[in-house]
Amino acid sequence: MARSVRMADIAEKLGISIVSVSKGLSGKEGISDALRERIIATARELGYGETRQPSSLLSAGKSIGVLIADRFFNENAFYYTMYRDIVTCCQSLGLVAMLEIVTAEAEKACELPALTQAGRVDGLIFMGELSLDYVRKAVALGLPYVLLDFYKNDLPADNVISDNVHGSYLLTRHLLDSGRRRIAFVGSCAKTSSIMDRYLGYCKALIEAGLEPRADRRLEDRDDTGAYIPFLLPRELPDAFVCSCDEVAYNLVEFLTEKGYRVPQDIAVCGYDDFRYATLCRPALTTYSVNIARMAESAVSLLNHRLKGEPVEAPVRIVPGSLILREST
Repeated sequence: MARSVRMADIAEKLGISIVSVSKGLSGKEGISDALRERIIATARELGYGETRQPSSLLSAGKSIGVLIADRFFNENAFYYTMYRDIVTCCQSLGLVAMLEIVTAEAEKACELPALTQAGRVDGLIFMGELSLDYVRKAVALGLPYVLLDFYKNDLPADNVISDNVHGSYLLTRHLLDSGRRRIAFVGSCAKTSSIMDRYLGYCKALIEAGLEPRADRRLEDRDDTGAYIPFLLPRELPDAFVCSCDEVAYNLVEFLTEKGYRVPQDIAVCGYDDFRYATLCRPALTTYSVNIARMAESAVSLLNHRLKGEPVEAPVRIVPGSLILREST
């Protein structure tokens, strides 16, 4: 008869202590979520008893409502991908994710999402920027919630965001290191917390290089509804642009090309996100790659802890990405 798999076998395979394995399988504190997942996966692989994630790790049967503004979800592959990753993470934890798209009218009127009616969901993830008034109205219901890919300074909340300041800083530093000095920023800072933080990273890099950020080198890219607006170039043409996202950078490259400028020979252009438009663009965009899967995982993990009434060590999680250099710079 084959020997039963022991915790010692799991510990040996992972190179950790038996105590850590015990904590991982019993749901006790003292190890990271990532290690716990590895322990459970290895236990399953080796056939350790009837190993399943212990009930103490899960909020089994709970449902999560994911809310997003229509202006961000309409043909936006970035948030489609983020939602898909949320669903995958929820499935691994025994949770159910349900999506509701918030229309502009509902957001302005602060109409409560349909998902919150009749106790259909146990927690909420707000994915992408929504107005402060709308979020306040929704969270007044008392459900645990997480803000994903944005934050509100006036609202104490669990947040998961990209490393926007550092990402934009790295892009601007890259342009400075390549000899560019007349660097502009394209993005409506007042529209989202992400754009504001990316502008701050741009400013930080300029100031460190002894350059003052100039008002005429900050270009608006969208209106109050979130729709993109035509580019209005400054009188003194910049030699480089840092853009709020890849789609804006893609549109800018097309705009500059139509006016007879060469990218990057005449003007360099950077995006942000490293998503569809980054590689559709010709030339392909230098950008900052956002770890979408890790952001989704962090948001679901935070909310799962709240659903179980567990303390959260870091209610604000900044997910790092990486600088991607391509032909546009």
